[in-house]
Amino acid sequence: MQPESFDYIIVGAGSAGCVLAARLSEDPFVRVALLEAGGADKSVLIHCPLGMAALAQTGQFNWKFDTVAQAGLNGRRGYQPRGKVLGGSSSINAMIYIRGQREDYDQWAAEGNPGWSFDEVLPYFLRAEDNARGANALHGVGGPLHVMDLTSPNPLGARFVEAGRQAGYAVNPDFNGEGQEGVGPYQVTHKNGERFSAAKAYLTPKLSRPNLQVFTGAQVCRLLLEQRRAVGVEFVQQGETRQLRATREVLLCAGALQSPQILLLSGIGPKADLQALGIAPLHDLPGVGRNLQDHLDVVLVLDAPQLKDSIGISPGAALKTLKAIFEWRKHRTGMLTSNAAEAGGFIKSSDSEDRPDLQLHFVVAKLVNHARTLVLGHGVSCHLCVLRPLSRGSVRLASKDPHAAPLIDPNFLAEPDDLQRTVRGFRLMREILQQPALASLGSREAPRSAAAQSDQEIAQFIRHYGDTIYHPVGSCRMGSGALDVVDARLKVHGIQGLRVVDASIMPRIVSGNTHAPTIMIAEKAADMIKADA
Repeated sequence: MQPESFDYIIVGAGSAGCVLAARLSEDPFVRVALLEAGGADKSVLIHCPLGMAALAQTGQFNWKFDTVAQAGLNGRRGYQPRGKVLGGSSSINAMIYIRGQREDYDQWAAEGNPGWSFDEVLPYFLRAEDNARGANALHGVGGPLHVMDLTSPNPLGARFVEAGRQAGYAVNPDFNGEGQEGVGPYQVTHKNGERFSAAKAYLTPKLSRPNLQVFTGAQVCRLLLEQRRAVGVEFVQQGETRQLRATREVLLCAGALQSPQILLLSGIGPKADLQALGIAPLHDLPGVGRNLQDHLDVVLVLDAPQLKDSIGISPGAALKTLKAIFEWRKHRTGMLTSNAAEAGGFIKSSDSEDRPDLQLHFVVAKLVNHARTLVLGHGVSCHLCVLRPLSRGSVRLASKDPHAAPLIDPNFLAEPDDLQRTVRGFRLMREILQQPALASLGSREAPRSAAAQSDQEIAQFIRHYGDTIYHPVGSCRMGSGALDVVDARLKVHGIQGLRVVDASIMPRIVSGNTHAPTIMIAEKAADMIKADA
């Protein structure tokens, strides 16, 4: 029996895959297959914004990867959650809408990637966006992705913004506006009190299209190649190995950890590494899996037993949560519409910086260990990351078994500059949290960080407790150099009919959260794919 044939096969229904499925299937004469290893996004924990806290506890809809031991983190293995469901990580993330800085994209273009400057990618951000604030030169309306302010913001978010103002920072109501610097509220990908993932924005409204077929529970094991051309995929679904054929292109959208894994399993990557694992090297491409970048995050917790506005665990909070469940089910308003990380900031680690190099996420709860550890009582927490770290890591194969997790090495803090900036940023974060707007609430820094006062002690605290804030990128880097994987049209070097379209193509990590930039990458890729057809 011959494998079923499609014009385009998209591997991965995350932020990028959902965009490509919707855009490419606009042509009724084009047949599109979308493969996702996870299942449907039907859980109330996905659609209720604060349900992500329960998702962290259960580990549902999540690949739950770990890193290899990190020398920069005292030999600890870090956590790498990735969405395993329609919508990918956009179905389990904190829903913050951030593009990054103009300079990020201008640098992409300056390093040999024509078409990727900020002015050239801005139209794709605008095309994707449906901003409840309305349209202007930097914001769009009418696009698939709804962006808005929180409907029921926690008053503690405003307290953080005021604390930032008291510490000397400008209040910035729009981090995606003319400038990023300052403190302010985050806009989120919500609509009608619910999470608005890439699946809900792009895919769900198009599922009735007869030319679009979605395969869930379908884990891709390898790409099918014929004479250096991608002609299909092999995948496992319900224990059965199946194949699909692509007459035009295979589009790899599995993310920064699994797109390189699938390329390597298919014999595309560093020749010596493949041979060592018993994989026939079909195309020697040394950069596959190299250049991995991520934002290392460190959290400072404030204890405040009497701070009942915070989301916490106490007898009173249990009653409040029951009321909130009723309110959300009836009106889609209230506490459960929070994304927890309601406010934040972009600041400079020193006066010598020409633009912000640090990001803050203020969380209206005591959040530790990625919310996997329940913490009793009330309080708040603040996260800090260096926006443009210099450290570079890798994604490699553990074995040729496609079901084995990849070896993920972000190589956190390998470059001394990353640690030095984090230490300076930690002091600035602490200074903000000590301002009257928060200190007047009776908050006290938790003992384990309060003990860290010298630079050396702060550095050791960072090494002992730091971990990802979920922004892996760069492992299939765009460019024309020896270690680049795709060109400026996202075509894999040396292989016809194959593109990578996801955060793995970023030459350098953007200055902020990565969901919105990944949507933009896929919107731009859809136009390039259509033009090349």
